[in-house]
Amino acid sequence: MFHSFFPNPKLFFTSGAIWSLICILVWYTVGPQFGAAIGLPPLAPGEKPPIGLGFFFTPDNLWFYLYFTIFVLIFGGVWKVLAKDHPWANWSIWGSAFIIFIAYFSVQTSVAINNWRGPFFDLLQDALAKKPGITASQFYVLQVNFLQIGFVGVALNVITAFFTNHYVFRWRTAMNNFYMSKWDKLRHIEGASQRVQEDTMRFANILEGLGVTLINSVMTLVVFLPLLFAMSQHVADLPIIGAVPHALFWLAIAWSLFGTALLAFAGIKLPGLNFRNQRVEAAYRKELVYGEDHGDRAQPVTVRELYDNVRRNYFRMYWHYAYFNVARFSYGQLDAIFLNFILIPTFVAGKITLGIWQQISTAFGEVSNSFQYLVNYWSTIIELLSIHKRLKAFEAAIDDAPLPAIDQRYLAREESDGELAADRP
Repeated sequence: MFHSFFPNPKLFFTSGAIWSLICILVWYTVGPQFGAAIGLPPLAPGEKPPIGLGFFFTPDNLWFYLYFTIFVLIFGGVWKVLAKDHPWANWSIWGSAFIIFIAYFSVQTSVAINNWRGPFFDLLQDALAKKPGITASQFYVLQVNFLQIGFVGVALNVITAFFTNHYVFRWRTAMNNFYMSKWDKLRHIEGASQRVQEDTMRFANILEGLGVTLINSVMTLVVFLPLLFAMSQHVADLPIIGAVPHALFWLAIAWSLFGTALLAFAGIKLPGLNFRNQRVEAAYRKELVYGEDHGDRAQPVTVRELYDNVRRNYFRMYWHYAYFNVARFSYGQLDAIFLNFILIPTFVAGKITLGIWQQISTAFGEVSNSFQYLVNYWSTIIELLSIHKRLKAFEAAIDDAPLPAIDQRYLAREESDGELAADRP
């Protein structure tokens, strides 16, 4: 799955994670000083960023684009030397870097819109309060600013979808080529044709959505956590607890991690059940296929036993999904009111405007949703994990490693059926 597309995957991803942490630490420690030294300083304290298209061309944003390019060229250059013979090195190295950059730029559009929300909703609040000096032109200008940001977002979404489609299909092609080169070892495994064709297709399709979303979630945390940290100055007191420094920052992390841990615990058995479900369905389907060509296959007793396995596994899944859904939907309902609940003392004290509340709500929601990646996509992740298990078991045959018990039972059954057929007159 990974060796076919990425050079030395364990080292590649480990070094990529470490290099990313180094980049983030350097950026938030000495990055602003380096930017100022080359004439691209950050915004001055208290200075508000431009509203609209100009936000993307501020000196600190231009410095980040240059900074990102330098660090990617260093990392990618080293790996191009190490993996000069890998057929998919360009796509796996430079393609991955491009997807990460586009994800960051997409998050920047969310920041730009959040910057827009403050003045727009403050203006709306003043207009509804019938304060003097409010004109229609002020609203029109802000609407034009919003459209500027929106068109940037549209362009980024189109580019992201187009490029990731090609990127993931190349990954699927790499897997397909690798498996077919080992077909002599794999053809005897249960559902070999399905695993090469369907599982690689599903793996690629699911990974396309989950992978981009995961990268977006990480980029959102990198960008919005500092913003939420700064916005916490507007929230001095919390219900019951009282005053907590940088309350929004810590609550967003704690609440999201609680939801992730809750659903991970509640759904811990689901990947295995989905994996087994694919197995029993494949065994049932294959017996029916044999029955189309051989009169002695797909006999009622055999088919009934295989279908009983399907039914038994589905009923177990329904039970485990029942309490998983209790946890998931309960957390989702509480999550809908969590932020407003903790802001009640701030509302009563009148310490924020409508615009600031909108900005806090957006930033908190972005951070919370990013931390809740497992919560939001758990069902899809379960499906991906079950496919990963099937392909991992598939690859055990390539490495001459012991097959999973269910595959061993299948091969033993096939061997027994073959001996019985040979004994028939």
